[in-house]
Amino acid sequence: MSRSLRRGALAATAVVFSIASLAACGAGNHAETLQIKPDNAAATKGDIKVQNALVITQGEKGTKGPAAVSATVFNGGTEPQTLDSVTLAGGKAKVVLKAAEGSGKVTVPAGGSVVLGGQGNASAQVDGAEALVDGNVQTVVFQLSRTGAVELDAFVVPAKGMYAGFGPTAAPGAPSGSPSATPSGSPSGSPAGGASGSPSGSPSGNAGAKPSGSASHAAGH
Repeated sequence: MSRSLRRGALAATAVVFSIASLAACGAGNHAETLQIKPDNAAATKGDIKVQNALVITQGEKGTKGPAAVSATVFNGGTEPQTLDSVTLAGGKAKVVLKAAEGSGKVTVPAGGSVVLGGQGNASAQVDGAEALVDGNVQTVVFQLSRTGAVELDAFVVPAKGMYAGFGPTAAPGAPSGSPSATPSGSPSGSPAGGASGSPSGSPSGNAGAKPSGSASHAAGH
């Protein structure tokens, strides 16, 4: 090999090593500064594909209340399937499924999909979610009527940012909704009706009707 070829090979090797060193630094202790986030969990079994699966807890740290399983379930088959249950492996948490409309089962149409979580969609509420820790991975099992169990590992995240609209709705939604319902319903309906109905109706009816009735009766006599 000639000297010029040797020099070119050495230069190329130096460039490769420098790139490798930079990559190693990026993947070191400060890799979090790159803000690279892993894809949400997905799994496929037969005609069913479960995508973007997450377990979403309460938005504020230390807030007690249910969690929610959010996911999109696709059915690539020619027959509809029902989502019979969603369970969290290794825990005692109970997941309550609710269809988007009515009280029937959550149905995944043939060639279509169903979304769990979010306004107007089906929901999977996790009761007894105290053991869930944000940042951990939780095994979730989706039980379909035809395909059977589809299992995957989903990240546990708080209902903040992009996940806020897909999180649990029973709390803290209930506490914030209940105080506002009582003050706004009670004071605005009760006092307004009581003040304008009782005082203005009572004096004007009694004071005006009695004297006028007595005077005309006396005049007749």
